[in-house]
Amino acid sequence: MTAAEPLNSDRHFAGYDLIGDVHGCADSLVKLLTLLGYSKQRGAYQFSNPSRPRQIIFMGDILDRGPKIREAMLIIREMVESGSAQIVMGNHEYNALGYTTLAPGNSNKTYLREHTESHTHSIQQTLDQYANHPGDWSDTLQWIYQWPLFLEFESFRVVHACWDQQLIDEFLLQRPDATIDHAFLLKSQDYKNFAGRFMSRTVRGVSLMLPDNLSMIGQDGYTRRAFRAKYWVKNPRTYGDVEFQPDALSSTVAKTLLSAAEIQQIPYYDKHQRPLFIGHYWQSGDPAPLTPNVACLDYSAVKNGRLVAYRMDGEQHLTANKFTWVHGNETLEL
Repeated sequence: MTAAEPLNSDRHFAGYDLIGDVHGCADSLVKLLTLLGYSKQRGAYQFSNPSRPRQIIFMGDILDRGPKIREAMLIIREMVESGSAQIVMGNHEYNALGYTTLAPGNSNKTYLREHTESHTHSIQQTLDQYANHPGDWSDTLQWIYQWPLFLEFESFRVVHACWDQQLIDEFLLQRPDATIDHAFLLKSQDYKNFAGRFMSRTVRGVSLMLPDNLSMIGQDGYTRRAFRAKYWVKNPRTYGDVEFQPDALSSTVAKTLLSAAEIQQIPYYDKHQRPLFIGHYWQSGDPAPLTPNVACLDYSAVKNGRLVAYRMDGEQHLTANKFTWVHGNETLEL
């Protein structure tokens, strides 16, 4: 396999259904799968028309926040292992690996991802829901190592947060199956080396520091000194041109000119590349493509938003009418 070759062939399925960040909303997931035409067969949800088979692609971030994390993970694992779904790693899965992995003996911390108040708060729902199932939790963490960081098909691409071709090409030279192992996880804790840059960019996206040591408090209550940036804007000039997050920059900050170094940090996904599907970014409103070839499928399902899917049939111009969704935090009627 070379970096230029697609990792997957589109020819095995008549189409694909891509689903955004589930975050433990298992009941909403079942409703969305049913709406998309999938039903439980031989222990796993599969597309109901075998003559026109379709496959689900999950965008990562199954863990944390929601009411039925373990149940959602079980549904998805059954699908992946039966061949009716694929999945890429999100930042919450990456964080879980770091949170539960002991740091090397020469480190000044106990775990790779330190057990700070904010880190523990982020994963607490997951830890609570697996507390009485330690074997399941250990097995789930090992399974996450099998998740690729991205998927590339002949007609589209999938990554949790950011497709940076230069970093992806270099990663494939080291890890041709697009997964990480324990050794790579250890290396990735240092953002000065390739592993750290690759993991941060791929599962967390592009972030720029706010000017003049400013900070902002987001809708989620966290204080941040950086903001998420778009990487599909040609020739951006200001912070406002690239801001991409639910919490808007102030008008003054938005007018701040990007420095040459900041522009250099942002990869460019141009309009001529194959369609790209991402999660991660907490969109709101009616689902629609961000550009004709970029679509975000994270519409805050766990925060009373929507669990969203895109029905992909090989088109190179994405359209709003291909989105399907259910409300987040749905509860199945017994």
